[in-house]
Amino acid sequence: MPFKANQDRRHRIPKQRHRVTNWSEYDAALRQRGSLTVWFTDEAVEAWAAEPRTTRGGRPSYSDVAITTALTLRAVFRLALRQTEGLVASIIGLLGLDLAVPDHSTLSRRAETLRVPRPRRGREPVHLLVDSTGLKLCGPGEWLVEMHGARTRRGWRKLHLATDADTGRIVASALTDKDADDGSRTGPLLDRIDGPVASFTADGAFDRDDVYAEVAARHPDAAVIVPPRSSAVPSATAGTTPTQRDAHLRCIAERGRMGWQRSSGYNRRALVEADVSRWKRVIGDGLRSQTDGRQATEVAIAADVLNRMLDLGRPEYVRIA
Repeated sequence: MPFKANQDRRHRIPKQRHRVTNWSEYDAALRQRGSLTVWFTDEAVEAWAAEPRTTRGGRPSYSDVAITTALTLRAVFRLALRQTEGLVASIIGLLGLDLAVPDHSTLSRRAETLRVPRPRRGREPVHLLVDSTGLKLCGPGEWLVEMHGARTRRGWRKLHLATDADTGRIVASALTDKDADDGSRTGPLLDRIDGPVASFTADGAFDRDDVYAEVAARHPDAAVIVPPRSSAVPSATAGTTPTQRDAHLRCIAERGRMGWQRSSGYNRRALVEADVSRWKRVIGDGLRSQTDGRQATEVAIAADVLNRMLDLGRPEYVRIA
């Protein structure tokens, strides 16, 4: 039987056209993203103070709920820790609540080991879109350069994001050193995702055998949609048992790069690039924390913030074709 590109239907992502059903509700949802309405539920008030310890040692004054709330406000408004302490105190005072306010030292210390819940997702297999970007670290500013002639280059770290193509939500994130290559983060990102994966889409940096192996080891039925490099050649078994990469090469040979992108669904990867842009515009292009543990917490909370904003302002679509 002659080989045909994309002959397995489960590897194909059908094109769909959608339209927004109610523009007035969509417009109201977008305005709601900027709402400054703040309220504390009864459950949050009761869980504000830490539970008594059952083992030896000092008892913390604040629960993870209190620390997460403060750090979330910090991420949304791009505040320093002392400013965050003042904002939380103002909100609690305006609401007339009798709650203690975590000081900036406590926020910094607890952020090192804070466990942020993973993003929740549905039971349906997710079409995963992966991309990475750089985040600057705190370092010498322009004033220091001007006054003291400092020429130390600012450091930066690499942020890896995995988003759901259907919902736009960030389902996994990882922070690595700037020298880490993108393909090596495939396994750690997949380990952070609960549930099945239908497809894994990434750019040409993921055109590696270990990337295909990592996906196949965790999700054997998942399609890997990665553009082969221009110098790529088929595998030794392409004529008998072709791999997914061989299928991509055959499709490119028959239809060209643009035709392969349309038929494979690779063009949907632009959605994760939009999420990276949204991160830079809403959260910022840098990290405010200094240590690895605090930076990991900062990234996890920022991802949760963007998911909440997306839930508030996401329109409802109806398929028309």
